[in-house]
Amino acid sequence: MLQFELLATEGQARRGRLTLNHGVVQTPIFMPVGTYGTVKGVTPRSLEEMGAQIILGNTFHLWMRPGLDVLDHFGGLHGFEKWPRPILTDSGGFQVWSLGEMRKISEEGVKFASPVNGDKLFLTPEVSMQVQTVLNSDIVMQFDECTPYETKGHITTEAEARFSMELSLRWARRCQAEFARLANPNALFGIVQGGMFEHLREESLAALVEMDFPGYAVGGVSVGEPKDDMLRIMAHTPHRLPAHKPRYLMGVGTPEDLVDGVASGVDMFDCVMPTRNARNGHLFTRFGDLKIRNARHRSDERPLDETCSCYACKGTTAPDGTVSGGFSRAYLHHLERCGEMLAPMLATIHNLHYYLNLMQEVRDALDAGRFAAFREQFRRDRARGV
Repeated sequence: MLQFELLATEGQARRGRLTLNHGVVQTPIFMPVGTYGTVKGVTPRSLEEMGAQIILGNTFHLWMRPGLDVLDHFGGLHGFEKWPRPILTDSGGFQVWSLGEMRKISEEGVKFASPVNGDKLFLTPEVSMQVQTVLNSDIVMQFDECTPYETKGHITTEAEARFSMELSLRWARRCQAEFARLANPNALFGIVQGGMFEHLREESLAALVEMDFPGYAVGGVSVGEPKDDMLRIMAHTPHRLPAHKPRYLMGVGTPEDLVDGVASGVDMFDCVMPTRNARNGHLFTRFGDLKIRNARHRSDERPLDETCSCYACKGTTAPDGTVSGGFSRAYLHHLERCGEMLAPMLATIHNLHYYLNLMQEVRDALDAGRFAAFREQFRRDRARGV
């Protein structure tokens, strides 16, 4: 089940409401990535407290571990990881791409050796749909080939990008047929491919729209291409998708990418950047990025971001007035330098809160009809520096 309501627009930017089997998602939205059935470094309760409405799971990795028998025993991914809200699962296409020379792609699917135990496996559009049906994710992604920016040491040619895009279209039809055969009650999204070629993107988009998916994603970006090429495709493609259906930009990106993506008509984003960067001491703030390992933070009493209300920056107040949390840059610097587990945990809480709060501010600005003004202020604030 999927219902999408368009509540407001400003230019190409959209404010919407997405209703799925496990709840309502206000858009534009950022979706934290939970590859193995957990968003690294945070509890499900923390995710709910910071305003996460929908999270991701990874079809490829969950198929490897814990396996379909365990996931089926728990009634799917929601029951297994104790997350009551919507979940989106990717199809495994990106993970297959990342295997590089370890996989062999054919018309039927992809043969590869399991990175867990070496077993020889065959992932097809039908298998991807079967796995995602067991996962019972609210949004299922079609199995596609993620067109690389470089192929065998050279920049992917138009002919190579076309071959890949057309293969993904044939796989999309097979996904749709298998999804229907399985009577999956959730929603299946198609994925626009075409590499860095606008006319191929338009061909892919037109064919997928004709298939009438409940929602659409733009894939094959942030796969090693120069930033200008990514921005070019991001500006070109999303607003050409049907206005009455949700639009998802896969694997993007920085705070600036999210705000620019909204301006280009994107409704949904995901990226490992806030969690991965947190584990490396790289923090996002309203006033620019901060590297907490730098010596200049050694005795700094300030929080990471004085405007942030997350547990790491502001803490929480108990009914008796007792405040817990709200840590200094100096303390976080100390934890990082000592290799303490709490350092990436607090950093992850902060970064995810920052991304989710940024999307809340975007939604508020769209509700008030002031997104353009918000975007300008956002740019000025981020350029100011910490």
